[in-house]
Amino acid sequence: MDINTVLDEHQNEIMAIPGVVGVGIGSKDGGPAIVIMVNQLSDASRAQLPQSLEGHPVVVEESGEIVAF
Repeated sequence: MDINTVLDEHQNEIMAIPGVVGVGIGSKDGGPAIVIMVNQLSDASRAQLPQSLEGHPVVVEESGEIVAF
């Protein structure tokens, strides 16, 4: 399935995980990946996040709080 479709289908459930502040599409090892941004990265938060979604790799990044202006 197309990575954009996978992200659209899973975005709400990912955003509902405590500490997740954003999701998007980025890259890993030269290919597309789903990026999950968390306020603070810890072993506990990493354990709650998927390593892949429907065959697409997931990259977890610590971004801090995201505030819209």
